[in-house]
Amino acid sequence: MIGLKPMNLWFVVGSQNLYGPATLDEVAANSRTVAEALNACGLPVKVVTQPIVKTPAEAAETCARASADPDCGGVIVWMHTFSPAKMWIRGLSLLTKPLLHLHTQFHRALPWDSIDMDYMNTHQSAHGDREAGFLHSRLRLGRKVAVGHWSDSRVQRQIDAWARAARAWHDWQGGKVVRIGDNMRQVAVTDGDRVSAEMTFGFSIDTYGVGDLVAEMAGIPDRQVADLASGYEAAYDVMAALKKGGHRHDALLDAARQELGLRKFLADRGAMAMSHTFEDLHGLNQLPGLAPQRLMADGIGHAGEGDWRTSALVRALKVMGHGLTGATSFMEDYTYDLTEGQEVVLGSHMLEICPTIASGKPRVEIHPLGIGGKSDPVRLVFEAVRGDALNASLVDLGNRFRLVVNAVEAIGHPPLPKLPVARTVWRCKPDFATACAAWIHAGGAHHTAFSHDVTPEMLTDFATMAGIEMLLIDDSTELPRFLQDLRMGEVYHHLNAGFRS
Repeated sequence: MIGLKPMNLWFVVGSQNLYGPATLDEVAANSRTVAEALNACGLPVKVVTQPIVKTPAEAAETCARASADPDCGGVIVWMHTFSPAKMWIRGLSLLTKPLLHLHTQFHRALPWDSIDMDYMNTHQSAHGDREAGFLHSRLRLGRKVAVGHWSDSRVQRQIDAWARAARAWHDWQGGKVVRIGDNMRQVAVTDGDRVSAEMTFGFSIDTYGVGDLVAEMAGIPDRQVADLASGYEAAYDVMAALKKGGHRHDALLDAARQELGLRKFLADRGAMAMSHTFEDLHGLNQLPGLAPQRLMADGIGHAGEGDWRTSALVRALKVMGHGLTGATSFMEDYTYDLTEGQEVVLGSHMLEICPTIASGKPRVEIHPLGIGGKSDPVRLVFEAVRGDALNASLVDLGNRFRLVVNAVEAIGHPPLPKLPVARTVWRCKPDFATACAAWIHAGGAHHTAFSHDVTPEMLTDFATMAGIEMLLIDDSTELPRFLQDLRMGEVYHHLNAGFRS
């Protein structure tokens, strides 16, 4: 994946000097065993064991080191014994990395016939973690709590979800989103406060004139352009008119030049995500289609019409799903089939749907677009995979950001022989009317990040790390309760933000 930063997780275990060196040696050995098991279970990043924390100074030093370490993406804490929580106050107040509290115990079963006070003193997670939990709540720390034996697959899946969210959060810190041209004129939901976004999320958003991209494209050697166009023919089913010797081959060469120019433009600026708008195409022959699709497949976030938030969100979901199927894309709720009892959404965009969600080999085609006033653009056309998925929308409400998520099921559909764009069709959960009403009441956008890899649990963890509101629309959603949650959330987030916003 382009630009994915190195990251690990710290495993920090609490105790105290009261128990003596033999017990502390056992605690340290057990901690290493747990960390090794987590590393063996397939987590997306490595877990690194840190020295046992036994004093306030050690807690402060550990948390300060974690906050300062550019490769530390999160901290897992566990109280193996009783670790008086006041010793953690200064340290946790310094911690700037995501926090997971693992409430576990080294041994799964109690040795009923031999248990003694030495055993009880060493294995005190039952109340050591409750002591820690009180302080975390007292400090108002956003964190995840995973409960159960560390070897359980259910617990490991919870940690995996959090680790993936932490990796995406780590990726956002210092990240850069490039807008080529400004927001689509008169569109509300794709606009927003970029200062508040950088304060909240850690990435910056910078706008460049389309002429900067055109100049970059002009410097690409013709030989590189021809080689990439030839690579398209090897990788995809390319329509005859676009192939070498075909009467539209120049359009394919232009698309290849756009891709090479965009890749260099983004790489030179260290960008993790991008956006452009069809209202600002001066100097381009065609609206970019194939290039953003292929860049997304390599992990670059993308959204249309200047939508920097959704492009950043697509990048985040790409990072969360890294190492899984890769099926994540920019998406737009485009049109409906309102056949009673069978309502579905046809999701697509003018051009830019990521081929990672394709069910087979995409086809490279060229067709008129009807907007933008430029030459016919080249794009990948395909049907999408089926199965459980979600749509996520990050919106700016003025006083805060909100993440709206709808669990959906991508399904089969009748042929679409005259629709020359990539597409997918889904059923909304719990049902069409409830999901759409809840989405609209929540202010969810028409642009989304769509993924078959990312789960609601990952996005819940991600929203906790960001300190933002998240609303989930799924099988359990009931509209009256959802509307009440919206009203209560308005009050809570207004008071919680204070004067900072």
